[in-house]
Amino acid sequence: MKKRLLGTGGLEVSALGLGCMGLSFGYGPATNNMEAIRLIQTAFDDGVTFFDTAEAYGPFANEALLGEALAPFRHQVVIATKFGFKNGDATAGLDSRPERIRQVAEESLKRLRTDHIDLFYQHRVDPAVPMEDVAGTVKDLIAEGKVKHFGLSEAGVASIRKAHAVQPVAALQSEYSLWWREPENDILPVLEELGIGFVPFSPLGKGFLTGKIDAHTSFDKTDFRNKVPRFSEENRKANQSLVDLIGKIAADKAATPAQIALAWLLAQKPWIVPIPGTTKLHRLKENLGSVDLDLTVDELNRIHTAVSAIKVQGDRYPADLQQRVGR
Repeated sequence: MKKRLLGTGGLEVSALGLGCMGLSFGYGPATNNMEAIRLIQTAFDDGVTFFDTAEAYGPFANEALLGEALAPFRHQVVIATKFGFKNGDATAGLDSRPERIRQVAEESLKRLRTDHIDLFYQHRVDPAVPMEDVAGTVKDLIAEGKVKHFGLSEAGVASIRKAHAVQPVAALQSEYSLWWREPENDILPVLEELGIGFVPFSPLGKGFLTGKIDAHTSFDKTDFRNKVPRFSEENRKANQSLVDLIGKIAADKAATPAQIALAWLLAQKPWIVPIPGTTKLHRLKENLGSVDLDLTVDELNRIHTAVSAIKVQGDRYPADLQQRVGR
């Protein structure tokens, strides 16, 4: 597996990471524990060294799962986890008070069965807590050896600059894909200026860009996508043209739509590391195949021109969750 650097602080990870949330949270019933461990360990065997989790995924179950799965080779991998919600519950509101950050760090260390967190993200910017206090608390945890690198998730430009001035930010994690290109406007230029890596989550558009979801697809009642405007039946039908386009490009390249979508992301910047998630071994193998799929300049231009002509329908978050991003 090819490697990439996140930020200028020497954090080296596999070119593609594994987003582990869906194994425990967000996309229907949790995956059987043994099957989930097998998938995580297979990813490691295939060269993945970057694993993403959070206390809020479950809550807590996902961290415990990773702790068990990665224990045999803990010092060969990079584990990213997150703080920022009251009691680890994403529905309970934000909480990035310094004492809460410290509490999360201690509890996450135990669940992850480790003595340090490689990358500690603020899950969402908390307007009630000055960013300088948040970054300062993580800076102290780094000095104590409990955390190695600091990250932000879904933060806006002002917050990124404030945080970076106190403690260098290794990575920003936000949504970015052929289905959501908004970070190109303001976020990517700032990250490049400051030397911060970018970790796109939902790089396959929460599954839509794989071509396996259409207007007739039904989701489990606990699936987060039921609440996402972009996944309404009407919007899925309207957005099908984007999937069809990616499918045509994939066919010409003897690849799958998912591989094209991931290869496109990897080609944008050398400091971008997508973290697609899956619960299926064959999808894991398919995603990893994107790392060795090189798109030519002409192919990238063709994708850019074609995708830019398509207006994607529907917001990416319901209104209450949209208020938490870009702060």
